[in-house]
Amino acid sequence: MAEYLVDLRDIQFVLYEQLGIEKLCNYPPYAEFSREVFDMVIDQALKMAKEVVAPLNEIADRVGAKFDKGKVTFPKEFHEAYRKFCGGGWIGVSANPEWGGQGLPRVIGITTSEFFAGACVAFCMTPSLTHGAAHMFETFASDEIKNLYLEKMYSGQWAGTMCLTEPGAGSAVGDIKTVAVRDGDVYKISGTKIFISSGEHDLTENIIHAVLARTPDAPPGIKGISLFLVPKFRVNPDGSLGPFNDVRCGNIEEKMGIHGSATCTLNFGDEGNCIGYLIGEENKGIVYMFQMMNEARIGVGMQGLALGAAAYQHALRYARERIQGVDVRQMKNPEAPRVPIIEHPDVKRMLLFQKSVTESIRALLFKTAYYSDLAKVLEDEKEREKCAGYVELFTPLCKAYGSDMGFEAAVQAIQVLGGYGYCKEYPVEQYARDSKIASIYEGTNGIQALDLLGRKIAMKGGMLFLNLLTDIGNFIEANRSNAKLAPYLEALSKAKDLLAETTMTFQTKTLSGDMAYPVSHATPYLRMFSEVVCAWLLLEQAAIAQEKLDALLKEKGASDEASRAALLRENDEARFYAGKIASMKFYVTQILPDVEAKALSVKSEDRTVLEVVL
Repeated sequence: MAEYLVDLRDIQFVLYEQLGIEKLCNYPPYAEFSREVFDMVIDQALKMAKEVVAPLNEIADRVGAKFDKGKVTFPKEFHEAYRKFCGGGWIGVSANPEWGGQGLPRVIGITTSEFFAGACVAFCMTPSLTHGAAHMFETFASDEIKNLYLEKMYSGQWAGTMCLTEPGAGSAVGDIKTVAVRDGDVYKISGTKIFISSGEHDLTENIIHAVLARTPDAPPGIKGISLFLVPKFRVNPDGSLGPFNDVRCGNIEEKMGIHGSATCTLNFGDEGNCIGYLIGEENKGIVYMFQMMNEARIGVGMQGLALGAAAYQHALRYARERIQGVDVRQMKNPEAPRVPIIEHPDVKRMLLFQKSVTESIRALLFKTAYYSDLAKVLEDEKEREKCAGYVELFTPLCKAYGSDMGFEAAVQAIQVLGGYGYCKEYPVEQYARDSKIASIYEGTNGIQALDLLGRKIAMKGGMLFLNLLTDIGNFIEANRSNAKLAPYLEALSKAKDLLAETTMTFQTKTLSGDMAYPVSHATPYLRMFSEVVCAWLLLEQAAIAQEKLDALLKEKGASDEASRAALLRENDEARFYAGKIASMKFYVTQILPDVEAKALSVKSEDRTVLEVVL
């Protein structure tokens, strides 16, 4: 069994030195908490991840979920782990205390999610979906439904799912055919959903499905979709289980990864006896479901981070221990000693790529979660709206860039290990297989790009995007006097301007009726947008790290190169801060130039993608 490895120091840096999340404790929803409480929760979550969840990872992959005659079983080891997981209150760590949650900030919830997903992502899918469904019902359902379902979902006694996809309706959600026919106070549900994660299993006594369906007289497309709560077993008024609700699993998929997650085909109402309960109003289901979808998209980005970061930690450990070859500067010396492969420039380049991208998406995900918390507590209405807007703007970046870069980091980890990376003896190949799905489900990354380009940029008449450019510009100006950061700030400024210019080009074309050209560049646009934001966040980190490192060097009297090098070898904090600066430098010089390349591609006016016949 491979050990779960995580960079706790970087997590602490983002939470406390970059974001300063303890400031949340000044506001009523979080006044009972403190940094000490946050640290205790983080420590306990990491302990749970390492001791309870991580031992499941290999079992999840090798044994996986099993299907037999309509029933799905998880590996037996899942059951005790799930009991302990639920007993610790981890499903409701950031949920409303009124329904049994712990009420912690969302940024703490996303921190614990990194631990659990990195330890065994397949196991964590059931509780994470349960939380998402419960939170959606909490926001939009009637008091009667809340009283019957929420506590049992947040506690993990009952599980939850999200049922959107159908055989003929994947990304085009408006094409769904599942039907809901009113029958008194309930609706009769009939139809088939596919690719439903945790749609059937033996972890809980009941599974509560959030199902999109349309009523017979509903308007076409997404405007005619309604949302229904459909339990596997009906629930009596006293909360006890009633009869089976005609929800059957037809099969589970054989997949590249996440073998321990049951990806189900669900048949609703084969015998005409499946009932559902309308959530909110008819024909507003897609609006309600977007809350769960957007939370899930951030969660999927977190999966990319968790697996990519864990893969990097294993690659780093291996590279430090694996002895092979000589230092390139000694290659002509037949007596040269053999060195760890981390001394080879190409290996170090791959490791620094993994380090910089995982640290950048961690900063992006954590900052987005922090904005979500600030949007709830800030007293100034304009600031609350701005923070809420940034959550919406950054969600497609979190999902798409987080999943893409997490997968790339895992692939690079395989390369660092070489032949061993391709073998099951080490966990990195599983991290890569498990992480690939993150770019596909909860809206493919191409859909995220269209969402960014088509909806998010235009929010509030484009003012949200302009606010972001202003914030980045203000950061650059505030740090102009820092000579050590000056060339990197200049590179960020240039990339920011190219992003703004490209955005204006797309808006001009769209206004002239040429929507196809911007759409053909949507995915590269999301990438360049993400790279600008992540470079900003890494420069923000580097400014903090530079100040801390300079103070350490002064304190220790390290005034020349030799004493500085000695301090970096001997002092963990000095080495950490130097590493943060190195991450920024690598990202800005080796990854951020991609923004210029993509801007040139847009300027080319080449329409081959639109004209080619394949």
